[in-house]
Amino acid sequence: MHRTAPPSLPRLAAASLAGTAIEFYDFFIYGTAAALVLGPLFFPTFSPLAGTLAAFATFGVGFVARPLGSVLFGHIGDRHGRRPVLIASLLLTGVATVAVGCVPTYESIGIAAPALLLVLRFLQGLGLGGEWGGAVLLTAEHAPAERRGLWASFPQIGPSVGFLLANGIMLVLSATLSEAQFAAWGWRVPFWVAGLLVAAGLALRSSLAESPDFLKLREHARVPLAEVVRGHWRLVLLTAGALAVGYAVFYAVTTWSLSYGVERLGVSRTVMLACIMAAVVVKGALTPLVAVLGDRYGRRPLCLLGCAATALWMFPMIALLATGQPLLMFTGFLVAMLAFITMFAVIGAYLPELYEPRMRCTGAAVGYNLGGVVGGALTPIVATAAARGDGTPWGVAAYLTGIALLSLGCFALLPETRPVAVPAAATG
Repeated sequence: MHRTAPPSLPRLAAASLAGTAIEFYDFFIYGTAAALVLGPLFFPTFSPLAGTLAAFATFGVGFVARPLGSVLFGHIGDRHGRRPVLIASLLLTGVATVAVGCVPTYESIGIAAPALLLVLRFLQGLGLGGEWGGAVLLTAEHAPAERRGLWASFPQIGPSVGFLLANGIMLVLSATLSEAQFAAWGWRVPFWVAGLLVAAGLALRSSLAESPDFLKLREHARVPLAEVVRGHWRLVLLTAGALAVGYAVFYAVTTWSLSYGVERLGVSRTVMLACIMAAVVVKGALTPLVAVLGDRYGRRPLCLLGCAATALWMFPMIALLATGQPLLMFTGFLVAMLAFITMFAVIGAYLPELYEPRMRCTGAAVGYNLGGVVGGALTPIVATAAARGDGTPWGVAAYLTGIALLSLGCFALLPETRPVAVPAAATG
């Protein structure tokens, strides 16, 4: 078994953050491309609306693959250690992302083009399904119980960094290239950049030490998924339902609203990306501060507060978006992101604390990624369909509010875990 000197917590947190940032960069760049260019390039025989829906459908395939990835890599993490998961998941997602940038369009190879997109998007999701569990657990299981929320929040900053990096590159390209250049080759550049980022991430993660909780286990789960389903199926379903709202809100803001603003409101791609990115910057910066509150006041109260705030804000957010005014749109996105991070800043500590170490990698990751299917995969598709009319898309607000209320009920049924420490090892 791989053993190295235990790393300092700041170094471990930085490595976990960097890895999740790279993985989510890979995942988000596809969502942005789906909102902006993939429809016309890979589904040209469809109407503009149908092409966007088809592109978002390939986007959703990644979410469907994520629970499968959490099962595959969760098994590895619970049987062989958290560290191998970090290496393998990063490599799989990175290779698939670079390959997306090389797929010829429908004009060149016909139906094989969208078929290849589906396969590669599935592989992206498979890798990302393993990433979260490995990165969060390795950090959480090294951290002291009284500061677990803080240290486990750093991998949760990774999605913000990945989103900003992905969309920052896309913003520069869309601002400097003509529409024809962007459609011809510019959209591919961010996918190729993923190769460099993955190489850097692998170098950073290669020296990480294995989790002390895993090393202390006297007996490993033989089939972790079977143990999770047999003994904790209710917990998995509750966590999936609870986390659905976070995914729904995040992808409504970062993916659907981008497409809606550009195609329906006539706002420039650059302005929409800038509004969304500014809100995500604030979200990422506040993540560790909110996590400290979770260490002090508990995980569950913050999650309930975030759900309630989301339910109350969705109709105002859609109203502000419909104005097409940058400052008002930014305000709508910002409040939504603050409600989101009130929940998700503490999830890195909350989910692992709900499971014993022998099945923790599988249980936490499956619940987390099933929430992505419920809230993330369907949201861009449902929101695009619900916004088909000419007026303000109140149907989107109603859908997001409904998801928030569902998640509020699920969080209400989950137990509080602070200040209960994660057991050092299972007794078998």
